Amino acid sequence: MFSGARRFNQRFFIPRQNVLFPQLLYIIMWKSFFFSPLYLQKNGNGGCCLRFICYFCKRMAKPLSYTINVRGRLLDLSKPKVMGILNATPDSFYAGSRLQTEREIAGRAVQIMAEGGDIIDVGAFSTRPNADFVTEDEELSRLQEALHIVRKEYPEAVVSVDTFRPRVARWCVEEGLADIVNDVSEGTGEMSVQGLQNEGKKVEADSMFATVARLGVPYILMSVQPTVRDMLMHWSADVRQLRALGAKDIILDPGFGFGKTLEQNYQIMNELEKLRVMDLPLLVGISRKSMIYKLLGGTPQTALTGTVALNTISLLKGASILRVHDVREAVETVRIVGQLSVSEPMVGEE
Repeated sequence: MFSGARRFNQRFFIPRQNVLFPQLLYIIMWKSFFFSPLYLQKNGNGGCCLRFICYFCKRMAKPLSYTINVRGRLLDLSKPKVMGILNATPDSFYAGSRLQTEREIAGRAVQIMAEGGDIIDVGAFSTRPNADFVTEDEELSRLQEALHIVRKEYPEAVVSVDTFRPRVARWCVEEGLADIVNDVSEGTGEMSVQGLQNEGKKVEADSMFATVARLGVPYILMSVQPTVRDMLMHWSADVRQLRALGAKDIILDPGFGFGKTLEQNYQIMNELEKLRVMDLPLLVGISRKSMIYKLLGGTPQTALTGTVALNTISLLKGASILRVHDVREAVETVRIVGQLSVSEPMVGEE
């Protein structure tokens, strides 16, 4: 096998450089070739190969053995975690997540934790298509109120702040109100996707990468790229930059619904396991999104079944965090998929 790998490498002129993406591409291409029907047919012993492939797929489906440092506590992602969405906005795309009063915000925090959520993700800027632009001061005002309410209810809860603005992220973390930064701008500090680009407003010149590195908090890096190939190329560069700045805990989000067509969203879902070559945890956020209800017909209110289906697929392909509106359903999905990983040993294993 290894001599074959060398011949494959030489034939396709894949350089052995200290560059992340070519190495990842090589791994993907070689594994795809080794497990192809042509290879199995040529080499025979189909039963043994099939059994090995099933075992390999089950092993690949397991989340990475990875921990992140949250305020000095280690959060183990080897068992997938559920992130509950708390939107302190009047115009979120899903009406059920629009929360503005103190009672509504507190009630949602209680619901997330009572249903088994591991992380509360608080946002104050709607990223739905054609949403109203929210100034930085207004976003800060909304987050200040919402985060104080959440911390009052659950002082020890793991809380992420959903923002693309470095100054907002810095304030939330330095005030002790947020533990994780969830950034939908791919580190640019600009909101340039989902129809908001027509505002023509640059938000802030400071680097989000430098900000999260200086704060020393886990960082969720979302991609707006439309293909797995483009995603890996951008992520390899971004991760190198983050590491050079001193960032340690990085979580990758493919960004379903951001900068992608319906077909591209499903193609990325189909290839989701390839993103694991980055050797970083994956967060998947497809809860009640248009890629579900536009395909099936309906609205965000009718997209729960599709959400559960795609969350199941995401877990089987190695997702470490599910970002959801419906926490109980996601927690049950994690438990069921986790039971599938308790598989019978192969011959010769104990």
